[in-house]
Amino acid sequence: MIYEKLSNVYQEIEAISGSLEKTRILSEVLKEAGASEVGRVVALTMGKLHPDWMGEPEIGIAEKMAIQVVATAASTEERAVKKSLRETGDIGAVAELLLAESAQATLFAEELTITHVYETLDAVAKTTGKGSAKDKVARLVGLLSDASPVEAKYILRTLTGQLRLGIGDMGIIDALALAFVGEKEARKHIERAFNVCSDLARVAEVLAKDGLDSLKIIQASVGRPIRMMAAKKLSEPVEIIEKAGPEVLVEYKYDGERVQVHKNGEDVVLFSRRQEQITEQYPDVVDLVRRQIEADTCILEGECIAIDPTTGGTRPFQELMRRRRKTDIDRMSEEVPVAIRFFDILFHEGEDVTALPMAERRKLLESVVQRSERVSLTIGEVTKEPERLMEVFREAIDSGHEGVIAKAVHEGSAYQAGSRSWLWIKLKASYQEGMADSVDLVVVGAIHGRGKRAGLYGAILASAYDEDSDTFPTVCKIGTGFTDEMLVELKERLDRQTIGTKSPKVLSDVEADVWFSPAEVIEVLGDEMTISPTHSAGRGRLEGGGLAIRFPRFTGRWREDKDPKQATTVEDLIEIYERQRGRGQ
Repeated sequence: MIYEKLSNVYQEIEAISGSLEKTRILSEVLKEAGASEVGRVVALTMGKLHPDWMGEPEIGIAEKMAIQVVATAASTEERAVKKSLRETGDIGAVAELLLAESAQATLFAEELTITHVYETLDAVAKTTGKGSAKDKVARLVGLLSDASPVEAKYILRTLTGQLRLGIGDMGIIDALALAFVGEKEARKHIERAFNVCSDLARVAEVLAKDGLDSLKIIQASVGRPIRMMAAKKLSEPVEIIEKAGPEVLVEYKYDGERVQVHKNGEDVVLFSRRQEQITEQYPDVVDLVRRQIEADTCILEGECIAIDPTTGGTRPFQELMRRRRKTDIDRMSEEVPVAIRFFDILFHEGEDVTALPMAERRKLLESVVQRSERVSLTIGEVTKEPERLMEVFREAIDSGHEGVIAKAVHEGSAYQAGSRSWLWIKLKASYQEGMADSVDLVVVGAIHGRGKRAGLYGAILASAYDEDSDTFPTVCKIGTGFTDEMLVELKERLDRQTIGTKSPKVLSDVEADVWFSPAEVIEVLGDEMTISPTHSAGRGRLEGGGLAIRFPRFTGRWREDKDPKQATTVEDLIEIYERQRGRGQ
């Protein structure tokens, strides 16, 4: 397939606001692609050549290099590129404009194929070492010399992570269902395969080559992370029992980092919630798994918690995050020792066990974990009494933990990979007052501080994630509740994500002094959800405007374990708002 075909489709999708029409248009180009190209079309449309868990270098160049590439390819000066970029805020549009004016855009150009563009971008991503910057520029200029103006626009947007299509993973899954099955109802099988193998490009290739039946037999395998199941949140024990009962397993919720442990003989790999390999971060956990997990091959999930070596008690999540350092791992292992509390098993001795009920998975888990102070199962018990659920919750809080998770144990309580389900429900201390839920939001902008806050940020602008449009609409501006230490940390962390103009993925009517790439996730509490004419989260789905959090406050917790796309979604916010309205009526 010629890349210009895909570029024209991108242009068409970008101009349309309706998600159904975007999906239909994408499905048509997927249908036209060759079976060997479909995966690459999907990868380019996601803006990600390889899944994170593979540990491969990813595409992405700095603005400075992008300017240099465009200037060289268009035979113009860098200052002309910078001027156009200031006016448009879109390096892709700048490339399109300047290459259209350049004679080089039409002379001696060869048609670009999907495969050539993919392989060139992959080669650029993997170019490292002395002279690599010069080599990257040369490769990209060579690519642009064969590109039409519209191709240049989307190549540069892909390189800088700003495709602006407004179509996320679920939209791509819908498009695959339409293209190769002819109906969106097939999406559940495609989504299941994606959740199990965590590689949407591979899923697309299997579907295109071998059909839907081949997707249905894709199973979990050691070494490929399974997309993690998530819990809903409620504040009333009676309601929790009604939703997940008649009986529930009530487990302590630990203040740690969730890890997925893959064991194949002596080989142990650890994955984070973001599906990044974090094996090197926890060499002590690797040793514990080798010694105390009595299975040759398995996939387990657990919570890694920091422990105090003198008292044996647990330490806060932020202490654990000191283990994220890439150097001094051995020293950090001594300073911040960890324990692991396992709560699920997904694969055992060659078999995918996610379809087993929770009660059976728990028994299997008990049989493979050789317990000690550092390794054990989560504390938990089965009950059908709301009063007992609340007692366990208080015991967890009194022991210094976050709260509890209640899990269904009936016959239908399978592990639902990649889903946020009523089979698992959180009850945490913070939900007992104010807004029923804490939310995890993405920081997208900031307002300069004044007076005592001069030189720091006086307020930050935070967004939820919209899965349908793959965007980050704002939901609140947070300006109170910061300690001096928080303000300093905010500045240090956020300045690494500064960009010149608002990200095209951020939807905001509020003007910020500084804009950030949607990257950092924070935990936020508030009094209630309200309809707002100012904020854009949920706009178009609710009467009167979007949703906003009233009196939002940062808890001080950075969700380093979460990818921005794992932040609280717009659908989550709408659900919170509807439940809140129901309680008030």
